[in-house]
Amino acid sequence: MGFFNRSSKGKKETLDKGLEKTKVSFFSKITRAVAGKSKVDDEILDELEEILVTSDVGVDTTLKIIERIEARVEKDKYLNTSELNGILREEITFLLTENRSSDVSEFSVPSDNKPHVIMVVGVNGVGKTTTIGKLAHQFKQSGLSVYLGAADTFRAAAVEQLDVWGDRVGVPVIKQKMGSDPASVAFDAVNSAKAHNADVVIIDTAGRLHNKINLMNELTKIKNVMGRIVPDSPHEVLLILDGSTGQNAFEQAKQFTAATEVTGLVITKLDGTAKGGVVIGISDQFKIPVKYIGLGEGIDDLQVFRRKEFVDSLFGE
Repeated sequence: MGFFNRSSKGKKETLDKGLEKTKVSFFSKITRAVAGKSKVDDEILDELEEILVTSDVGVDTTLKIIERIEARVEKDKYLNTSELNGILREEITFLLTENRSSDVSEFSVPSDNKPHVIMVVGVNGVGKTTTIGKLAHQFKQSGLSVYLGAADTFRAAAVEQLDVWGDRVGVPVIKQKMGSDPASVAFDAVNSAKAHNADVVIIDTAGRLHNKINLMNELTKIKNVMGRIVPDSPHEVLLILDGSTGQNAFEQAKQFTAATEVTGLVITKLDGTAKGGVVIGISDQFKIPVKYIGLGEGIDDLQVFRRKEFVDSLFGE
């Protein structure tokens, strides 16, 4: 695992590389669809619809994009196939703008909440604990003091993994014995962070998609106990989704947004998949901003999501 900082140029190169599989797959299909044709017609739009769906943009979002392109074809009467990439680029950028996936600053938190409480949710295997470790590292690099809470008490591996990240990053991990009440761990973590005047506390939670009512009750209990120490906390609820799972990520988003009020998304593992379109679809369907994206195993491979840079990398400069 590479532990080193990257410049802005290096981060953009990482983003380009991370989206390369999606870009190549997406545009090779479009190139085949428009081969030998000069204008955008119904046949090309039908093929484009299929390309977007198979790129995991999602059916509803795909139909929205196609309808917008159809409106432009109707308005302009004649659209050259060479213009198609530019039009797609514009419509995807518009969608990300509309769906509040707006540019945010570097890894930072509002100064009026201390500690700023972040609860992290998501199923096992999506990179949840790893993302928490990387997020803690980035916050610390920004000069913030960070505490971690190991409230996924149902898996010994989850607590151990968070402990390892705490050691690597150099931040305290608040934990209890296996099987302890997750809300009790969250209470201790927020209490400790407040007592030490920490800037941020990140709470890991159990990654189980069990009965939705049980999930809702568990997450609500954790939120309630934290709110007793720091009013209005958690200030953020981040849902971690594995971008390589495509449509499964949509289903997970559906379950967790029904169980708790998710305020931001983190899409991981985009570097190992051609399913990067899932970022567009999930942002559109759930109207929740994408805050961070994971592009590799390195500690610096978690990046702030910036829609313009994302679209630039997806379509090329």
